[in-house]
Amino acid sequence: MRHVPVTHGFFPSDERAAIEALACQSPDSVGWKVTHWSQRSLAQAASELDAERVDSIHQTTIRDILSAADLQPHRVRSWKTTIWDDEAVERALKILWYYERIESFWQRGEVIICADEKPNIQVLERAMPTQPMRPGQIERQEFEYKRHGTVNLFAGLIVYNGRMWAECLDKNDGAHFRPALCRMLHPYGWAKRIHLIIDNGSSHISDDTTTFFRDLSPRIHVLFTPVDGSWLNQAESLLEAFSERYLLRGSWNDRNRIIQHIRDSQLDYNQRFAHPFQWEWSCRQFRYWLNNTPGLIRCKT
Repeated sequence: MRHVPVTHGFFPSDERAAIEALACQSPDSVGWKVTHWSQRSLAQAASELDAERVDSIHQTTIRDILSAADLQPHRVRSWKTTIWDDEAVERALKILWYYERIESFWQRGEVIICADEKPNIQVLERAMPTQPMRPGQIERQEFEYKRHGTVNLFAGLIVYNGRMWAECLDKNDGAHFRPALCRMLHPYGWAKRIHLIIDNGSSHISDDTTTFFRDLSPRIHVLFTPVDGSWLNQAESLLEAFSERYLLRGSWNDRNRIIQHIRDSQLDYNQRFAHPFQWEWSCRQFRYWLNNTPGLIRCKT
């Protein structure tokens, strides 16, 4: 038996190909119980499976072989499989149809509003003050923190102008959602009709909320995003942008302080950043995506 040199340039091409193939196999398929390969475990497995030719192989050789083949067993990317049945497609197309006509709806006195929640935002207080950035050193933040409960952020987006409405709810349930929604819609009493885009959260589809929407119809027209299609709700993008600017890196020693911060930040956001979203998806693009994306699951309802 021989010792394999560290430099993979001297490593026989057939054995290098065998290691590349091994890296692409599930560890379980060759008797290993680890969930994924590391350089060390892959080197050991290669030696065990081909002991007659490979006495030992250093993990740095494995690193070089994997790098040359552009294989990264230490990384993983997740995806969500959405099954697009006829109902889901119809919901998506209807929402996109409204997005394409925002200006015309506004001009005839109808408002399109997206609403969404960001529940259970942790109120964290850093154990030590944050050290600010200075030349040659990025901002440093204490890892340890104290918890002061959570808040539930409910937000609305006026699609025509990108303005935000925000309120913190004591609980993320229908009993708190419905009064907050009324407060959000109150300034638009002048509108002939309000088209409300929301996802399928439990507080949105409960029996009491369904009755609530029925009583408000037809003046309040509710459009639900498809299941697993909440990305069609522009309020979801708004919450991501708002959280990145106003909540990320924050430190609060009291729950009421973050609630007041969110109230103040809503006004600041509307003054400094509010603008209509550059929404690129159209009904036509969506249909093309449905018909030309490999692996997309379509089914009939």
